[in-house]
Amino acid sequence: MSNDDLAEHDWNVSGDHLRIVDYDPAWPRMAADAISELRTLWPNLLAEVEHIGSTAASGLAAKPVIDLMAAAVELAEVERREGQLSLLGYRRHLNGISDRLIYVRIRDNIRTHILHVVDLASWPHRNQRLLRDYLRAHPHEAERYAQLKRQIVDAGTPARDYARAKTELIQELTDRARARLGLAPVPVWEK
Repeated sequence: MSNDDLAEHDWNVSGDHLRIVDYDPAWPRMAADAISELRTLWPNLLAEVEHIGSTAASGLAAKPVIDLMAAAVELAEVERREGQLSLLGYRRHLNGISDRLIYVRIRDNIRTHILHVVDLASWPHRNQRLLRDYLRAHPHEAERYAQLKRQIVDAGTPARDYARAKTELIQELTDRARARLGLAPVPVWEK
C-alpha cells in the first residue's frame, strides 16, 4: 500500500476530507490507557512514553487520533519486537521518516492511535513534545492553530496534503517553543 493509499485508508476521513473535531475531554484518558498497555507489553523497553499532538493540548480541535511518543535506548530492539505490538492492534507504518519507528492502530477501518518511537538521546528536544508544551502554555496560539486546521479541512484539502498545509504555522510555533529553551530552530517537515 502506498503512502497515498494509507492517507486515504487510515486517516479519519469524511468522504474525501479529513475530520477535525472539537476537543474531547476523553482524549487524555484514552492516551493514558494506551500508554498503560504499552508499558505492560514492554515494561523495560520504553524509557519514556507521552501523549503528544493536538489531542494532548486541552481545548484544541484535532483529528480524533491519539498520538503517542515513546523513547527507547535501542530502536533496533523495538524493531525486533515490533510483532508484539500487533497484540495491541498496532502495525508498522513506513513513510520515509528515518529518525523514528512509526506504528498505527486501526479499529473499524479508522486510524485511532499513532505511536512514534524515537531514540532516548533525542527525547528532550523532540519538536512534537516542545510544540505540545508550547500550545498548552499559549491557548491563543492553540486557537490560531485550530482555526488553520479547520480552514484546511473546509477548503477540501486531501488527507495526503494536510500536514504540509500546516507546516508554515507549525514551523513558526515550534521555533518559538525551541527559542524559549535556548534551542536553535530546525525544520519541522520530516518527509
